[in-house]
Amino acid sequence: MLGISAEAVLAATAALTAAAAGWSLGSARRRGDDAPGGEASFAVLHTISLASASLRTGLTEESARRAARHLRELLGVPAVAITDTERLLAWEGAGEVHSATVFPLASPVLTTGRPRVAVPEPVACGDPGCPIRVALIAPLTIEGRVAGALAAYGGGVRDERLQTLGEVARWASGQLELAELESSKTRLVEAEMRALRAQISPHFVYNSLTTIASFVRTDPERARELLLDFADFARYSFRDQRDFTTLAEELRSIHRYLLLERARFGDERLRFSVEIAPEVLPVAVPFLSLQPLVENAIRHGMQYGAERLHVRIVARDAGAEAAISVEDDGVGMDPGKLRALLEEGGESAPHGGIGLVNVDHRLRQVYGEEYGLVIETAVGAGMKVSLRVPKSHTAVAAR
Repeated sequence: MLGISAEAVLAATAALTAAAAGWSLGSARRRGDDAPGGEASFAVLHTISLASASLRTGLTEESARRAARHLRELLGVPAVAITDTERLLAWEGAGEVHSATVFPLASPVLTTGRPRVAVPEPVACGDPGCPIRVALIAPLTIEGRVAGALAAYGGGVRDERLQTLGEVARWASGQLELAELESSKTRLVEAEMRALRAQISPHFVYNSLTTIASFVRTDPERARELLLDFADFARYSFRDQRDFTTLAEELRSIHRYLLLERARFGDERLRFSVEIAPEVLPVAVPFLSLQPLVENAIRHGMQYGAERLHVRIVARDAGAEAAISVEDDGVGMDPGKLRALLEEGGESAPHGGIGLVNVDHRLRQVYGEEYGLVIETAVGAGMKVSLRVPKSHTAVAAR
């Protein structure tokens, strides 16, 4: 897990803004402009914003190329170069002939993690008209690990330029850490999605196909319909990953799942009812957030040979939110035992507990801690799992 703090990022950005504002004003004076300080500061912040957008995608050749021109403008130098730990990623500015020597000059910085000043001997190209005589090189780090280097090329060394380069490199490192954090969150979501898909057990697949086969001779039309339902359910569950879907699509897949389970257990033994407010059907919900709850209701509710089970799915309009619940009248569970099993991570939870834990974690991750699952149960009293989903959220888009 990444350890970057919001305070650290804000501090680095503030330091960068203060240092860069002076450079921008100096650049404006060199251009002969008389822009007010407010306009110059706005220009600096705009440049920072443009560079951020590139760096927040990670340290790649494409992101380095896009960021380099903004970093050169920010530093006010003839040329800028960006490397990772293996090669030059981007050169921006004059004297591109010097790009061949960037990585050798940056190698000591990549090894030690300390800034370096490269004086004329290894830098100069022999062209008297070339504006490049000196290189200032600073490390780019992610969680204390050197991930690359930022080099500023110019005609001479001044202490304030070296200090500014250090601030810019620290700020850029903060953006790369945020990109790494976002990437790790994405990998976590993908891992949780794989775990949820694994919950669609081989036993369900085997039982569904066996059930369908049993109808082939006695009721071929129903066998055909069930086979189509199974194909649609599998296509939805194992399609290309997406973070969100609509409540309507999730319920459509659950309907097919319930039809298959009713064919297996018998229409009289397994009943279900659905009460959905039409206005919440387009609401975006995390993909596969409801199906594990329904599966858990059936698998846990039907254990110990229960003769009948009624599963009820309700989705209501609750102002700015959609209130959704999955309820069964099965065997239920002792609340203390359920709490202990879920706090252990669900691995020892019976029949789909891992799915409950993953859904709970994903809801909290996307919407906030107050949006976790609420579970009501007691021995012999069934189980009700409730969740709330905001109708609109800046991080959510059904795709």
